Amino acid sequence: MARIQLLSFASLAGLFNLNALYLVGYAWLFGMSVWISFFGARHQFGALQHKTFPVYFVLSMLLSSGLMAIWTFKHPDVLVYLTRPNVADVAQLYALATVFASQALNYFVVGPLTSKTMFQRQRLEKEEGKVYSDPGVSADMKALNRRFGTLHGVSSLANLGAIIALGFHGLWIGNAGVKGY
Repeated sequence: MARIQLLSFASLAGLFNLNALYLVGYAWLFGMSVWISFFGARHQFGALQHKTFPVYFVLSMLLSSGLMAIWTFKHPDVLVYLTRPNVADVAQLYALATVFASQALNYFVVGPLTSKTMFQRQRLEKEEGKVYSDPGVSADMKALNRRFGTLHGVSSLANLGAIIALGFHGLWIGNAGVKGY
């Protein structure tokens, strides 16, 4: 028979601890990443993405760096074995670092280049009087379309790498927990 646990103010207050904070932070980061990557971005275009994606990338970097700090604090041997990715706890830190690096690449490099290209394309649309996808656009527009497509692809791959790393980490903590030693 299962053990009955009664709720009290003390037991509710006990819910607020580093392990719980870690799981809430992980859930927030994973949920936000999946939503933005597969659902939310489908309904946003151009200037709106230009405003929302930087917020997403900054939140991702903040959450993943916070998770890395907590993970390292709760698993101090990670620092001893940092160069050994076959050590399970180190692999988890690497997964979180992959999330941070992917989103930092998007925020600091790919995102600004994509926005710059998008705005160049919009200016050229006004000059030519054609939408970028119209037949018969100029060679300059075709070049901007290729550049935009390449940058968007790089951003998507970096974001997918972050989601895969988060999925790996989620499977790990789902089986092994976050408590450390």
